[in-house]
Amino acid sequence: MKIFKVSALLVCLGLTAASVMAQTTPTSKQTSSPTQITSQNSGFPNKPIYILVPYGAGSGGDLYSRFFGKKLSEILKVPVIVENKAGGGGTVAIQTIKTNPADGYTLFMGSNSPAAANVATVKNLTYDPLRDFRPISGMTRSMAVFMVSNDSSLKTMADLLKRGHQQPPLNMAYYTYGYQLAAAQLTAKANINSQSVMYKGLSQVMTDVMGNQVDIGVVDSTGSVTTAVSGKVRALLVTGTQRHPELPDVPTLVESGFPEAVHYSWTAFFVNSKTPDDIVKVLADAMQQALAQPDSIDFIVKTSAEPMPLGPKEMRKFQEAEIERYIKAAKSIDFQAVD
Repeated sequence: MKIFKVSALLVCLGLTAASVMAQTTPTSKQTSSPTQITSQNSGFPNKPIYILVPYGAGSGGDLYSRFFGKKLSEILKVPVIVENKAGGGGTVAIQTIKTNPADGYTLFMGSNSPAAANVATVKNLTYDPLRDFRPISGMTRSMAVFMVSNDSSLKTMADLLKRGHQQPPLNMAYYTYGYQLAAAQLTAKANINSQSVMYKGLSQVMTDVMGNQVDIGVVDSTGSVTTAVSGKVRALLVTGTQRHPELPDVPTLVESGFPEAVHYSWTAFFVNSKTPDDIVKVLADAMQQALAQPDSIDFIVKTSAEPMPLGPKEMRKFQEAEIERYIKAAKSIDFQAVD
């Protein structure tokens, strides 16, 4: 498995994660004791830090927040408490971050939906992900997978393109608008005749894919790859820049003739935009230390994701590019923002 680090020059920043990251391989499995990091000016931190997760317990963002919350506690020498504030598409947690003091003691676990995709998919958004928040660190990224049932006649990209130009429309299942926009990078370019079926969560999508209730499910790799490897469903395509290491026989959309069809879901930590620079640096340095530890890399890889250790400035550039990517994808399918 490969880990990603920031390219020193950030050459050719475009609309994908690949444009701000270059690959490298960890060379050591030696673990070392965490070095305590504090702000000399403010004495930060000297009390518990809270991480607000806009999803329920057991979600990918929740698991990563709890793992890295423990890491931050070890490095910063203060308790780190994870709170799940699901609801409103992330707005419950977001409003808490906006109204709490900008002192670094409240972090927001922001994924690509509330921190980028919502700009293109939600009408009258009550917050600005660029104006209201500052990135602390990128954390993880994971590609999407096009899943079909084992009985499906769709076995190759050629099969998909042929069927996509026929009637009736393909039923394509999603559980966030972000995945719908990810698929749009294929469906719009290839003029695939499809209709979207929106679900509440990944498990419902996978159940209906296995039961042939929908033609294709577009889902995150972190919750679906093990199901495909076990043989319960069949992975047709992936949206990464390279093939997924656990699905070596499954082609990418890029190699299938759609170079712009790259999509990663991602997680990152943010704070209130008014948080002082020295406090942001303490938190950012602690996260970089945590992400570099071999057991952190192993944990992320075991969830079928990849480390994404972007610092504050690089994470901001990446976030801006992602917002533009989602806006472009929404326009390509004339997506109508939802309330």
